[in-house]
Amino acid sequence: MWFKNLILYRLNKWDVTPEQLEEKLSALALQPCSGLEMQRTGWVAPKENEPAFVHTLGSQMLFCLGAEKKLLPASVVNTVAKARAVEMEEQQGYKPGRKQIKQIKEAVTDELLPRAFAVRRRTYAWIDTAAGLLVLDAANLAKADELVELLVKSVDGIGFAPLKTVVSPAAAMTAWLAGNDAPAAFTIDRDCELRAAGEEKSTVRYVRHTLEAEEIAKHISGGKEVTKLALTWHDRISFVLHENLQLKRLQALDLLNEQTGSDTQDDAFDADFALMTGELKKLLPALVNALEGEARQTLD
Repeated sequence: MWFKNLILYRLNKWDVTPEQLEEKLSALALQPCSGLEMQRTGWVAPKENEPAFVHTLGSQMLFCLGAEKKLLPASVVNTVAKARAVEMEEQQGYKPGRKQIKQIKEAVTDELLPRAFAVRRRTYAWIDTAAGLLVLDAANLAKADELVELLVKSVDGIGFAPLKTVVSPAAAMTAWLAGNDAPAAFTIDRDCELRAAGEEKSTVRYVRHTLEAEEIAKHISGGKEVTKLALTWHDRISFVLHENLQLKRLQALDLLNEQTGSDTQDDAFDADFALMTGELKKLLPALVNALEGEARQTLD
């Protein structure tokens, strides 16, 4: 149970106990798509083979959004619709118009949807009530917004907002590379992206490539800013920091993996969750501190 991507939120108002959260989430559990539904979302148990919607560990709470989506490729709909259009042409003696083609496609979609194969995906969320953080394991903001919207719908009276820092990640990362000096406890790795601010937004990417100080300095002096940078914290966790404060490609390194080891799958889940939250509770404050601290936001 290790998050691969982190999107961070500051909890401005949260007085919900694990028991209350369990009750709220269970009321909106994920249900299978009905015949003509393309997609559904709802809460699912974060730990397989357990009914609980909230997995707790001290002040840590883990929960999970599930999404079920029907797989109905446009190519399949178009193929069937084309055949129906040919039949219609033979019957009426002329090609169907745009309106008829649209109606055919809609009818084909309604016919095929109940038989379409459904797939499910999960988006995990972790709440650290002691630190006042909501952390989502989401690769993009669209998936994060999906979870956030249902969380607000499920639990009344809560308040949270994207975590912001005094210095933007882009400005900080650019300064680190310009001075060839990473903040304390962090080391700079070999992946990097620099982007110009102009209309063309010309971009330079380094992938598993040594970041030569002179070469990077030329890009920065030419007006480019660092938008992504691979970092390692204390030789324990590596990740790529993005300009919007998202952390991607999060990976526990060998030094940290040596501390894990459980006899059963259930034990491994609990051990990984404990280890992950314990490490991230130290990594995230260190990263925020490297960005000159958190920019507190006022509520409207």
